[in-house]
Amino acid sequence: MAKGAIMTDPRRLRGHKATATCCIASRDRPGLVATSGEDGCVCWFDMRCKDVLFVMHVGDSPISSLCFKPGNEDIIYVSSGSEVKAFDVHSAASWKILESYNYNKEEINQITCNSRSCFLAAADDGGDVKIIDIRQQCLYKTLRAGHTSICSSVQFLPWRPWEVITAGLDSKLVMWDFSKGRPYKIVDFSVPDTDGGGSAGQCLNPAFVHSIAVPEVDIVDKVGKVCVVARGDGVVEVIDIESELAAIKSKSSSKPGKTSQSRAKHSALSSDTENQNGRKKLCLDYSLGGHTAAASCVAFSMFGEKGKYIISGGNDKSVKVWDWSRYSNAGETSTNRDLIHLNINLSKKVNWLCSTPADSENLIVCDTSKVVKVYTVA
Repeated sequence: MAKGAIMTDPRRLRGHKATATCCIASRDRPGLVATSGEDGCVCWFDMRCKDVLFVMHVGDSPISSLCFKPGNEDIIYVSSGSEVKAFDVHSAASWKILESYNYNKEEINQITCNSRSCFLAAADDGGDVKIIDIRQQCLYKTLRAGHTSICSSVQFLPWRPWEVITAGLDSKLVMWDFSKGRPYKIVDFSVPDTDGGGSAGQCLNPAFVHSIAVPEVDIVDKVGKVCVVARGDGVVEVIDIESELAAIKSKSSSKPGKTSQSRAKHSALSSDTENQNGRKKLCLDYSLGGHTAAASCVAFSMFGEKGKYIISGGNDKSVKVWDWSRYSNAGETSTNRDLIHLNINLSKKVNWLCSTPADSENLIVCDTSKVVKVYTVA
């Protein structure tokens, strides 16, 4: 398929009776995909089969998020309302709940497990994040006061076993030591850009953070210790986490005990794209062919050379597949305009997306319809 081609005829996965909200793909069983919807159901699909494998009726409330248990994908966690439930895939037909957690006070937006399958994090509308010990099946810690608005997204840092990163509709990215329950770094995207780096969004929306992604543990060495941020102003920004931590250490000698707060503009990719504070940045914005409305979700590619692409979806009814490995250290505009590997136009806004390890039918997209779309990225 030619770079930049627009695909218009996806495969359609039918099974939900209301809007599809989330999707996850198995790493252990390529082609196995689970999707959730506002109908309170989880649908299971095998890309080798034409129809839905089976449907789990979790409840009457919309399902907001899904995640597998790393190392044991027979276990799936589902968030609905303020509750997290765990199910055994093999007993899906009986819908027997293995575990249930009701620690969040507000509606949960995202759940995720750490790579060691010790902890689960649940981010909610109240701005809180509950860290649940899934081995002891109890609440481990509440991360509070990091966000002043809805906490939309959460991810564990696989290379730092006691650290988690959260994002919210207060335009903040917060890095936490969850063993201590307090933040050690706050990145504020609402702070105006002063370095002329061109990271301002195309649209007038605030830079709310709708979604974040970090590389899984097996590709960290290749892609770097980064976090990708999908922002409300349409920008998809790559942040070099270790650069952030280095900035904290450089300030700690003069201001010990202070939580560092700054404007994020970094990338592990280029030493030539630094702002006036000496920090690196990579902003995938409309000037490079990016989103013209809020970027709603983001993920690393799991097919082919894992992590080669950053995939983002937006409220502009499009999915962008970014070949961020092509980013020019020299900042050559002509080269960087070729970062878009594939642009997919949809008829609906994007709720969520994920990729699979397969060579074909490897991009799964949940838009605001009840039909899940499947594309091939070659």
